[in-house]
Amino acid sequence: MFEPDQPLAFSALAVLPALLALGIGLLIGAEREWSQRTRNPERLTAGIRTFGLLGLSGSLAVILSEQLHPWAWAAVLVGVVALIIAGYVAEIRASGDWGMTTEVAMLVTFLLGALATLDREVLAAGLGVLVAGLLSLKGVLHSQVHRLDQKEISGALKLLFISVVILPLLPNEVIEPLAFFNPYVVWWMVVLIAALGFVAYVAMRVTDSRQGVLWTALFGGVVSSTAMTLTLARLSQSLRQPNVLAAGLLLTSALMFPRVLIETVVLAPPVFRLLLLPLSLAMVLYLLGAGWLAWRGTKAEPKPEADAHLAVNNPFEIGPALRFTALLVGIMLAVELANDWFGDAGIYLTAAISGAADVDAITLSLSQLAAKDGLAPEIAARGVLIAAVANSLIKIALVGFIGGTALFVRMAPFALLGLVIAVLSSVLGMVGFG
Repeated sequence: MFEPDQPLAFSALAVLPALLALGIGLLIGAEREWSQRTRNPERLTAGIRTFGLLGLSGSLAVILSEQLHPWAWAAVLVGVVALIIAGYVAEIRASGDWGMTTEVAMLVTFLLGALATLDREVLAAGLGVLVAGLLSLKGVLHSQVHRLDQKEISGALKLLFISVVILPLLPNEVIEPLAFFNPYVVWWMVVLIAALGFVAYVAMRVTDSRQGVLWTALFGGVVSSTAMTLTLARLSQSLRQPNVLAAGLLLTSALMFPRVLIETVVLAPPVFRLLLLPLSLAMVLYLLGAGWLAWRGTKAEPKPEADAHLAVNNPFEIGPALRFTALLVGIMLAVELANDWFGDAGIYLTAAISGAADVDAITLSLSQLAAKDGLAPEIAARGVLIAAVANSLIKIALVGFIGGTALFVRMAPFALLGLVIAVLSSVLGMVGFG
């Protein structure tokens, strides 16, 4: 960036921002000219050369404002806007096309050229690529928007309201005397569960319902397998595909095991070594069950087209999210009381209770104790395994209570078998270790 009243130096570093501004304009202009390639070249409002010059004009306007007068940039901007308006009016008279995309892109290109000269080169280049990409997605965006109905738009706005408007207003601190209660964290869980339900709806709209369930289970499980379990169990009330839903439940639950292993290998490798075999065996059983049930679902269950209207009746339901979050708060209270009553001697009980709500917190705590505070790796490993089993049992129970018998009898045998094998292998491994 040039200092005011400083002589203009034509060095390589001085020229680079202007060249970047020119490149941004050429990129956006290339997209605009290609998208209008079927039109008469003489009728184009602006092509690759015009956009390149606009980007360069934004850079030169900043340089002039620093060398001559601060208002020089504004004067150039006014001139550019006047030219854009004149071109827009001429285009309307010639073709009757009232679209303003190219004209807005021209103004944005000028502004990005100016930004590239104000020590914001990376931001300007990134935005230039995004603008060109957005312009190239015209067909995809228009087709998807036209497929939306009123309840989907309303659901998306409600989700944005509780996440973008309400969430930042809540205090991110513990409220006394409830030492475990953080309003921000609790409401974040509401947002998470509601968002996962909305993601499930969108996934089944853009794919068929089978693929939507499995993709949602996969990505949702990375964030929260417990919340994803609740979401998929609720879908059983409207989606007549119990095998596919059970496969999704096993898939999302299986992701908990590698997540725990990653956390322990980073913080406490001795604990990781004790958990590697049992948790890996459990994950394999879960994945085998998910694969078999998904295969059965493709063979025996109705085609998605026959079920499409039943997939999800409401893309945004905050009631179930609030009820489930209240359950988690109750479990957090139980953990607090267990710590008060049993202290350090209640590691296993605390692991079972806290694991029912969240495996990551107890895993990180016990791994940290084993790594730095002298807790025996065997005790830490047992505590983490107890937490993982407790969490898995809670999810199995949620499937039974919310998803119904048909879903439970498909998912539970694989899950329970995986847990039993994990516990047995852990006991035998630790006995051998001792």
